[in-house]
Amino acid sequence: MKRCPQCNRAEADDALTFCRVDGTPLVRESGFVSEGAGTLKFGSAPLADQKETRIPKQAGVVSTTGETLNRPTAPTTVLDGREASDHTVELSRPKSRRRAIIAVAAILVAGLAVSTYLYQSRGKSAAINSIAVLPFQNASGDPNMDYLSDGVTESIINSLSRLPQLKVMARSTVFRFKGRDSDSQAVGEELGVGAVMTGRMLQQGDTLTVSVELVNVVDGTQLWGEQYNRRQADLVTLQGEIARDVSNKLRVKLSGADEQRVTKAYTANTEAYQLYLQGLYHWHKRTPEDIRKSIALFQRAAEKDPSYAQAYAGLALAYGVLPSNSTMTQQEKKEIRLRERAALSKAQELDDSLAEVHAESAALKHGVDWDFAGAEIEFKRAIELNPNYATAHQWYSEFLSNMGRHEEAFAQIKKAHEIDPFSRAINNSIGVRYFDARRFDEAIAQYKKVIEMEPNYPNVHAYLAQAYEAKDMYSEAIAEIRTADILLEKDSAESSERKAAAFTQALKTGGAQGYWQKRLEVSLKEYEEGYKSAYYVAEIYARLGNKDRAFEWLEKSFATHEQDLVYIKVKPAFDGLSSDPRFTDLIRRVGFPQ
Repeated sequence: MKRCPQCNRAEADDALTFCRVDGTPLVRESGFVSEGAGTLKFGSAPLADQKETRIPKQAGVVSTTGETLNRPTAPTTVLDGREASDHTVELSRPKSRRRAIIAVAAILVAGLAVSTYLYQSRGKSAAINSIAVLPFQNASGDPNMDYLSDGVTESIINSLSRLPQLKVMARSTVFRFKGRDSDSQAVGEELGVGAVMTGRMLQQGDTLTVSVELVNVVDGTQLWGEQYNRRQADLVTLQGEIARDVSNKLRVKLSGADEQRVTKAYTANTEAYQLYLQGLYHWHKRTPEDIRKSIALFQRAAEKDPSYAQAYAGLALAYGVLPSNSTMTQQEKKEIRLRERAALSKAQELDDSLAEVHAESAALKHGVDWDFAGAEIEFKRAIELNPNYATAHQWYSEFLSNMGRHEEAFAQIKKAHEIDPFSRAINNSIGVRYFDARRFDEAIAQYKKVIEMEPNYPNVHAYLAQAYEAKDMYSEAIAEIRTADILLEKDSAESSERKAAAFTQALKTGGAQGYWQKRLEVSLKEYEEGYKSAYYVAEIYARLGNKDRAFEWLEKSFATHEQDLVYIKVKPAFDGLSSDPRFTDLIRRVGFPQ
């Protein structure tokens, strides 16, 4: 027999080497059973010195959970003459000794079984603190109804995301599994969550039938399943009801404020809600055409319900991403920013508790207003309102990087990646963080990972070209510029090919200097046409080593308050200017913290 010196637990199984409860190495008991005698002997003292063995009266034993377990009394040996009870049993015959040992073993086994059961029961009933809500299946057979199943899925994700104690995987990560016959437990293990929710949605006339299932990733068991039969008019409140039921089944403790956040309906108008869901559906596609469709749909939703804050927030976000996902003139960008600001102002007026509103406000304060202190306050408020809002962490990371606070920037982009590990925008942003920190090889490797995920993502090709240029890998940069221009619909295949050929020829005849001179020529032409910023022209002059011309164009950028100027402090192109007093003065005037 062995005993644990930590918890004093005896183990009848002599083959065990570690305690079953706490993992402490077991030690062998000092006592042994003499083969030639009928008395249990301890140590090496003479038999005559031993005291008689007694059975104490025992009350119920208290388990590790605090529960009293009534079980038979066990024989206890009294070593120094102190008696624990008035009942004395002499173990002088082998038969009595065997019975006592069997009784002890039976009690130990029973105790182990009870403890194991209680431990496992506690594990199964414990709160689960992470979940992935997989895209609901559109069971109608009509692909035009995908917006409804996708939209309800996203609404549930957004509702659960507002709970600070629950980690919720973001939309762009879980939607990778759309249309796939995936095993819930396998998906949960891949995403590193405790539970996975799946659903099926069917619309028949005015009736909606939604079936949901919640699976425990640890053992694959169903934690909960439910079918909701609702009228079409109840669609607005349905997602809140499901989110509340899910949080309860996960044993997430909801305060009154938490339950309000989970179940909150932002409009009572079912038609406005459906238009909003359609807007989200197109907004996530991120093509220029789809973003413009989302703008029209968000506008219609706001017209149906002028008090619908989420519709105005969606409108502001759509205006916000349009310039970076399409080819626009500088004047067109200014007009879009005015519309973006107007939509944001209306959303703020209607509901200032939306995390999207504060993230969008922070982005404008950062990039357009150069109000860096105000931007940081807004980023922190957005994250406070919705800790699972990956975009807020991503944009805050960019802000911190532009301030030169690289360690904090990496911490924020890491958090965004934990919530949304398969977002192409977030993965691309990781590459930009490496680039800004002058870790060019890591940036290139990261951009290549994004291209493997989504080869037709325009921005990553443009950023990869910049990283190649920083490494003087100009031939590789030319190929990426060509791809980015085609995907952004900036150039046709033929014109982009001609441009690439001109860059290649300039590189061949003039080396790096010839390459940058040709880039300058093209950029000046694009600036005159209204497409290129003065900031970008200044970058090329800096690359050419022409400091005076670089500062001249930076002053033009400052005079017109170009958004690109917020990158000046961290972009490698300006490293050669950073010691110039003119650069320090410009940094001060833009408003960067000194």
